[in-house]
Amino acid sequence: MKYIFPNFNNSLSNLSSSILKYFDVEPFHNTIKELDEALNEQEYKNVVLILYDGMGSNILNRNLSSSSFLCSHKVKEINAVFPPTTTASTTTVLTGLNPNEHGWLGWDLYFKELDETVTMFLNTKKDTEEIISEESVAHKYYPYTSIIELINEKHNAYYVSPYSEYTYNDLNDMYNVIAKLSKNKGRNFIYAYYHEPDHTMHELGTDAPEIKEIFKDLDEKTKELCAKLNNTLVIVVADHGHINCEYITLSEYKDIFNTLKQDISIEGRACAFFIKEGEHKNFEALFKKHFSKDFILYSKEEVINKNIFGIGKNHSRFEEALGDYLAIAISNKYFRYNENSIKYKSMHAGITEDEVLVPLIICKSNK
Repeated sequence: MKYIFPNFNNSLSNLSSSILKYFDVEPFHNTIKELDEALNEQEYKNVVLILYDGMGSNILNRNLSSSSFLCSHKVKEINAVFPPTTTASTTTVLTGLNPNEHGWLGWDLYFKELDETVTMFLNTKKDTEEIISEESVAHKYYPYTSIIELINEKHNAYYVSPYSEYTYNDLNDMYNVIAKLSKNKGRNFIYAYYHEPDHTMHELGTDAPEIKEIFKDLDEKTKELCAKLNNTLVIVVADHGHINCEYITLSEYKDIFNTLKQDISIEGRACAFFIKEGEHKNFEALFKKHFSKDFILYSKEEVINKNIFGIGKNHSRFEEALGDYLAIAISNKYFRYNENSIKYKSMHAGITEDEVLVPLIICKSNK
């Protein structure tokens, strides 16, 4: 199974940097040459960025023909960030920052103030539906300024998602909201997020017949949207890909489980371990014994020195979120803490090509 570490000079943070640059905002990182060239062909009234969750390049190629609208408009492959997962990647798209800079490293992060591992997007205690607090813990300790806010200082920018001011009911409604916003006066940047095919792949795996139907629907409706828009550059991208997975329940490995200080965090395929005092060497030996074929194990110091989560200034809370060790998946396995932890048929956040590679799709609508 091929694996690659994300290239942070050809990633989602570079995509956002190109967009910032086009709208007269100083970018935080290098831009993407091919996207810059497309943007600079003319002064577009609208730039629309659509992110389809989980639509990695390899999965796209397996589900649509090369003559399909999305595949035929693919300019190149770029990389998700590390870890290739929604929390880290979509926050990168929204900020133009790498995960080490914005700090939203994965689905679950440990907060020492609460002595709890919290699901970042849901504000719940990990693996439960228990709300941690009335305010968002993630936004309290990891606040950020979005590219929407930055662009809005000079032009118009809108965020379309089920969780934002410009919301929608279904996929067709999302396209209607985009089309309506594109008619606003001035230069407009519209960023739209849609939860498929990720949602269904988690439940059914990447090869279910339903997945091919979702791809077909996204392809046809993206083509229809582009035909409706005027003087618009449409960019389509994904936050990560997917891989069919098998789980490892850590509580079943009593020897290594007993070295753990607390619950695991970040992601099941990019897993942070907090180790009891005096147990570090024992943990390393046991991890090598049980899991070395499926994961690469790094110490916190190695993670920091290798810039695994990205280049740029580390967030003030970055190091404490890493725990003592980070295990990165290179096969199809993922970690569960115990029997209460969730099970999925397909996952992401490891460094296989299926997870890391995402398409950069560009459509010019000059109607």
